[in-house]
Amino acid sequence: MSLEELRKKRAALSKSTDITLNNINTIAEESNRVALVANQADKHLRELTLEFEHQTGLNGLDLKFLFFATALQCARQYLLTPFQERLNDKEAAKKVKNNHPKETSNRMHQWYWPSIEEIQTSPVPYDAIYGSKDFDLGFSGSNHRHKTLGHDPLFGWIFGLSNIVTSTLTTWDFQSFHVKTGLTANEHRRDKISNRADTIKVLSYTKDRFLDDGVEGKKVLGIALFKHAIHLKSDQYSTAGLPIPAISTFSPQLSQKLAEYGIDMGNVATVGKQASLSILINTLIATIHGLYYDPTKYSSWSQYEVKTRKILSYSNLIASSSNLIYVGISRDVKKLDIGGLAVALYRLISDIEFIQQVKDEFVFGGFNDLIQGDI
Repeated sequence: MSLEELRKKRAALSKSTDITLNNINTIAEESNRVALVANQADKHLRELTLEFEHQTGLNGLDLKFLFFATALQCARQYLLTPFQERLNDKEAAKKVKNNHPKETSNRMHQWYWPSIEEIQTSPVPYDAIYGSKDFDLGFSGSNHRHKTLGHDPLFGWIFGLSNIVTSTLTTWDFQSFHVKTGLTANEHRRDKISNRADTIKVLSYTKDRFLDDGVEGKKVLGIALFKHAIHLKSDQYSTAGLPIPAISTFSPQLSQKLAEYGIDMGNVATVGKQASLSILINTLIATIHGLYYDPTKYSSWSQYEVKTRKILSYSNLIASSSNLIYVGISRDVKKLDIGGLAVALYRLISDIEFIQQVKDEFVFGGFNDLIQGDI
């Protein structure tokens, strides 16, 4: 091997050694840097947490949204969604049917096929109680709504409608009976449960009346729909109310017991309305607040969403707390915002979880960037 070749090998070896030493120095420096970051982990995590709180804290604009959202929720509670005052059956019917002609039993038809006039002028047949003793039905003014499918808010649109079209009554256990005009001891005309009927025929005759009876059949169904809707509306906010859908089909006693504790269709509908309007207000506020997002001020949309969720949670919590205080002082339970309270609790749980998730991503993501040397 020549001297020149030895010199070249020596130079290459020296260069390789320098590179290796430089790499070792770089690794040592990086190790020292990472060790320093790790030793100060608590400090860095605190700083990142404070930075997150600073970026997601509510500013002046956010506070305006908070006050506006709270005002909307409070206005909803007291103006749009209080529980309605319950009236007795007579007053409730008068309120709903004020401009409608008075109904008197006028049933002279053949089985399953009453005339339009009979349907128009007679009460809904599933309200009949007179004659129930003859069939051991156990009807009374307080329980017949829980024992007849016509009063069920769900099944009533099938059986109640068919009962009106065929002048029948169908009980909770799917027995059916013909309803005729009877005379009381005082010679008053009243709907009377007179004979057993066939539930299958009740439904089939209703279908035939609609499909095969021409224009008159369509009119009959339209009248029946109107009468049924008006009757349910008048019953829903009466003292006895309407049962929760479907429960009476397996236990009229349970349905009635729930109603006695205030769990009936009217109150459920009110709670649903409270929750729906509360959610609508939250959605409106979130949408408008989202329009103010500035990507130059926030590192991500999720951080800005934390501010939005804080506004919704705080406004819902303030409104619900004030409502509970008001009801506690005034004893006016009709103003109790159960639906809004449920939405507030849901928001509180879900928003805390979301905010914590975003916070963890920000803090630990930032700490990871420190470890990697990206910042």
